[in-house]
Amino acid sequence: MNHDFPSFNEFNEDFEDLRDLLQQFENLKEGRSHAFLDEDSFEQIIDYYDEHDELNNAMQAVEIAIEQFPFSSALLLKKSALLIETKKYREALQLLEKAALLDSNDINLYILKTDVYLAMNQHEKAAALLEEQIQHFEGEDRTDLLLELADVYDDWEEFEKVFDCLKMLLEYDPNNEEALHKICFWTEFTGRNEESIRLHTNIINEHPYNQLAWFNLGTAYQGLKLYEKSIDAYQYAVVIDEKFDYAYRNMGDAYIRLRKYNDAIEVLQKHLEIAKPEDVIYEAIGHCYEKMRKYTQARYYYRKAVHLSPSDDKLYLKIAKCYMTEENWENAVRALQSALRINKQSAEYNITLGQCYLQLGMDKEALVQFLNAVRLRPSNTSAWKEFIRGLYLAGHTDEAMHQLDNAEAKVGRKPVFLYYRAAILIAMGRTKDGLLHLENALQHFPRQVKRFLELDPSILQHPIIVELIGRYRRKR
Repeated sequence: MNHDFPSFNEFNEDFEDLRDLLQQFENLKEGRSHAFLDEDSFEQIIDYYDEHDELNNAMQAVEIAIEQFPFSSALLLKKSALLIETKKYREALQLLEKAALLDSNDINLYILKTDVYLAMNQHEKAAALLEEQIQHFEGEDRTDLLLELADVYDDWEEFEKVFDCLKMLLEYDPNNEEALHKICFWTEFTGRNEESIRLHTNIINEHPYNQLAWFNLGTAYQGLKLYEKSIDAYQYAVVIDEKFDYAYRNMGDAYIRLRKYNDAIEVLQKHLEIAKPEDVIYEAIGHCYEKMRKYTQARYYYRKAVHLSPSDDKLYLKIAKCYMTEENWENAVRALQSALRINKQSAEYNITLGQCYLQLGMDKEALVQFLNAVRLRPSNTSAWKEFIRGLYLAGHTDEAMHQLDNAEAKVGRKPVFLYYRAAILIAMGRTKDGLLHLENALQHFPRQVKRFLELDPSILQHPIIVELIGRYRRKR
């Protein structure tokens, strides 16, 4: 039976050989008799010590090796790498100049020089060196230098040039996986979606079975909000590789944007079959069911997401909102209490919980929540609005008026407060004042009248108020 990987015996032999080499090196250091160590043996010894973080031994080995093989550029590069590891950048550069005279065709020479320039914060020198050398290399070497150059630009925060570099690389080597993975991120980061579409279309024309190119084409279309086209591209990607989980994930997102929730659920379920379950996938499926008004299924998937991410308070809010839509206030309260246990600083949770308590006729508990929200976010109009509304509905009109003054002092005179002032004055029996405020509000902010009616629908039992609102509606 033929294996591509070494057998146990081969591992054993390699280990024996290496142990033997290290013993010979010890003998050499101690001045005892030893077998001849050739250049290749020294390289193995240096690599062994370097990989095991025994830098002193590695340096000792490389120095003895260079004494014996003074014209070996490979050994000079090994020593330079060790000098870079120990932050001796000037010495490393001098040695690299020397190595360049012996062999200027070793790509590692330029990669090590680049490392030195980056360590010394000389990005311009690093980029210039690589740009010059790229022309002199072909095949994998050119690809490696272009990847190195992309990293230099990334480090330098020249993000547009990172994209340019990866684009150049893919024009040269269209099936390079590392570049295909990286350009996907940089397309989104730089927003150069049109260029990415042209590039990947060209790659696909030459290499129609390149699933990463199809995937990148999909993400570029998605970046331009061309969701149908992105879905087409992802479908090609999953035909070529049916276990391409990211393509299913992105396709699900595109279907959600198109409000095609059944299709989204189908591809996200596919993602769950082939990849490790993730909270975001369960949450997305829950979102689809919620949009389709299938609240029981929505909660089922939100709970599965909670199971994987128990500290995500927003998931409990989503569960609560489903219950609230069904007017199942008790269960909504329980879900919101769970959210608040995780995140005590959320005014939104306090407000929502207060709204549920109001529906259950628990005015006192509701007011406690609204007051908490105001304390947490004194500059938040919604928190004040709900607090004042809660006081009004609980019949505390004097306190509601007092808090309305406080609210306007904190967040300014909002249109909603004008309508609330009118309603509170009418409820206090100061109908004339109330109608003046209502007329003022209708004059300046006629669209906000719904806030007035939401606060207290029974207010429409006053014919004079109905007449006043009707007059401004006719004007509009």
